[in-house]
Amino acid sequence: MIVEDDDTIGDRLASMLRAQGYESEWCPDGAAALARASREPAELVLLDLGLPDADGFELCRRLRELLPGAVLVVLTARTGEMDVVEALEAGADDYLTKPFRLAELQARIAAHLRRAAPGGAGGAVRIRHGDLLIDRAARRCLTAAGEVELRPKEFDLLARLAASAGQAVSREDLMSDVWDEHWFGPTKTLDVHVAALRRKLGDRARITTLRHFGYRLEPPPEH
Repeated sequence: MIVEDDDTIGDRLASMLRAQGYESEWCPDGAAALARASREPAELVLLDLGLPDADGFELCRRLRELLPGAVLVVLTARTGEMDVVEALEAGADDYLTKPFRLAELQARIAAHLRRAAPGGAGGAVRIRHGDLLIDRAARRCLTAAGEVELRPKEFDLLARLAASAGQAVSREDLMSDVWDEHWFGPTKTLDVHVAALRRKLGDRARITTLRHFGYRLEPPPEH
C-alpha cells in the first residue's frame, strides 16, 4: 500500500512496485489509507508523513494497529532526529528521507519482505530463552502466560540477539542483519527498537547496552 499525496511520487512508486512484480494500491490521503487497511491486509506500507488530511505520526500509529504484521516504511522530507524517533515509536520499521533513490528503496523493500517471510532470517527455527519461545517460522514470541505482541522489526531484533545470547553484538552487525546490509542512515532506529523490547519483555530478556559497541542479550538465569 502506497500512502502519498504527491501524484508524481505516487505514480513512480506504483510503477516501480509493478515492475518488481508486486501488487500495489495507491492511497492519496490518510482517509483512503485507513479505509484500505480496514478492508484488507497489506504486507508492506510506504507512508508519506506529510499528508494534507492527517497527522503523519498518528496515521502511522493507526496503520500499525490495523496492520500489525505489515512492514511499514516511512518516506519523509523530515530529517530531524526527533522526527525519526517519533516515526519509529509510532510503529514504523524503517524510514527514508526524500529525495531518495529508487534503487535503495527497492533493496530495502526486498530485504524487509525477505526477513518477514517465515524462516526468512535463517538459523534455528525455534529459540528457547528462559521462559520465552521465539518461533521464527510462525514469527511469534510465546511465554507461559501467552503471546508477547511484537512489531516485525522488534521480533527480528529479538531473534538475532537470542541467537547469540551471552555474546556482544555490534551495532553494525545488528543493523546489517536486522535492517539492511547497505544501511547508510543513522542507527537511532536500533536504540528505539531495543527500548521497545525492554518495555515489552521486562525481566524475561535482559538486554545490556555496551557503550560505543552494541548490545548483549544476557543468558537467562538458571533455575
